[in-house]
Amino acid sequence: MTTPEKPLRVIVADDQASVREGLALMLDLLPDLDVVGTAADGQEALDLVARHHPDAILLDLHMPVMDGIEATRRLTAEHPEVAIVVLTTYADDRSVLDTLQAGARSYLTKDADRRDIAHTLHSAAAGLSVLHPQVQATLLAAAQAGPRQSEEPPEQAPPAELPDGLTRREAEILTLIGRGRNNTEIAAELFLSGNTVKTHINRIFAKTGSRDRSAATRYAQQHGLI
Repeated sequence: MTTPEKPLRVIVADDQASVREGLALMLDLLPDLDVVGTAADGQEALDLVARHHPDAILLDLHMPVMDGIEATRRLTAEHPEVAIVVLTTYADDRSVLDTLQAGARSYLTKDADRRDIAHTLHSAAAGLSVLHPQVQATLLAAAQAGPRQSEEPPEQAPPAELPDGLTRREAEILTLIGRGRNNTEIAAELFLSGNTVKTHINRIFAKTGSRDRSAATRYAQQHGLI
C-alpha cells in the first residue's frame, strides 16, 4: 500500500507526444503520484514495466507497434502485480469488453480530470475497479441489447493451443483475412491502427510460412481457424 511518504509509481503510455507529456507532467505534480516513465507504444510500455516495476500503468488503446489491448494481455500475463488503467477516447462496447477481458482493472475516457485519474490509479493499485460513467452506460446498453446478430455463419472457437506460436490476436486477424477482410476493414473491426494490423500480418506470414493472403487463408482453413 502506498503512503504519502511513498507515492504510487506510475508509467504513462500514449502514442501522442503532447498527450503523453501533458499527462506525465500533470500527474507528477500530485504528491501521491510519481511518474517513473513514459512510453509511445505498447512494446515500449512492456519494456518500461519490466525495467521500473511500477505500481500501475496508464495505458492508451490505439498505439503503434503493439496496441493497448495486446499490451494489456501481455502485462496481465507477465506482470500481474501491475494495475492497468486504460485512458482512451473510445468507449464503444467492443473496446471496453476486449480491454476488460484482457485484464485491465479500470477504464476511463480522456475527459477525466487529473483527480479522477489519480483516484482511479490508486483504486486500481488497491485491487478495485473503476469505470467511467460513459463506460458503465456502454456496458449496460450492450448487455440489454443481447448477442449481436450477424449475417455471417457463427464463428467457431479457435483451438485451445494455437499452431506455430500464433497469439490470440494473430489468430483473430488470420481468421478475418480468411473471411476476405482487407487491412482497413480489420483495423476498423478490431479497433486497431493500420500500422498495428500490418505488423500483426507480417508476423502471421512469418509464423505460418505464407507468402500472401491466399496462402494465409489456406493455412487458416487447414488449422480450423475459419
